[in-house]
Amino acid sequence: MLSLFTETLLKYFFLTTPFFALSMFLAMTPELNTAERGRLANRVIAAAWIITITLFMFGQLIFRVFGISVDAFRIGAGALLFLSAVSLMNPKVKPVEREDGDDIAVVPLAMPVIIGPATCGPLLVLGADIGDWASRGVAVLAMTASLAALWMILRVGAWIEQRLGKKGLAILMRLTGLILSALSAQMIMTGVVAFLSASR
Repeated sequence: MLSLFTETLLKYFFLTTPFFALSMFLAMTPELNTAERGRLANRVIAAAWIITITLFMFGQLIFRVFGISVDAFRIGAGALLFLSAVSLMNPKVKPVEREDGDDIAVVPLAMPVIIGPATCGPLLVLGADIGDWASRGVAVLAMTASLAALWMILRVGAWIEQRLGKKGLAILMRLTGLILSALSAQMIMTGVVAFLSASR
C-alpha cells in the first residue's frame, strides 16, 4: 500500500503540471494581492479535487458504457500525454484578458490548466486499473496529498517566482515535460503489450 501511495502521489503531482499551473495562475492574477490569491488558490484546488475524484471513481463505468478497452484507451491517453509533454518543452505563458468579476477558479485554472485532456486519460485508466476499495482509498489519499502540495505551491507562488524567476520556472516546466514523456511512453508500451497479448 505504501508503494501505491508513493507512486500515485508522485505520478499525479507531475500530471497536474504544477509549475505550468503556477505560471498560469500568476499570469492570470497580476491585480490580486497575496490574500486574494490565497483565497483563489483554495477554490482552484477544491474544484480540481472534485474533478479528480469524480474521474477516478467513474473510470470503470465509463469504459463499460462506451465499450472501450482499457488497453486501447491507455495507448490513446499515452499519446495525448506525450503531446502535453512536448508542449512543456517550449512553454508559452501569456497574460489572459478577462472581464472584471469573472471567476477563473474552475475554468480555466482547475480545468483545463491543472486537469487537462492529458490528465483525464491517465486518471480514467488509473480508476479502471485499481479495483478493490482499499487500494482506491490509498490512491485517493495520494492524489489528495499531491493536490495539497500544488495548493502550497500556488499559495507561495509569488515568492517562488521572485526566487527562481521566469527562466527558473521554465526550466522546471521542461523537467516536468521530460518526466511526463517517460510516463506517456510507459503507458503506450504497457497498452501495446497487453493489447497484443490479448489478441493472440
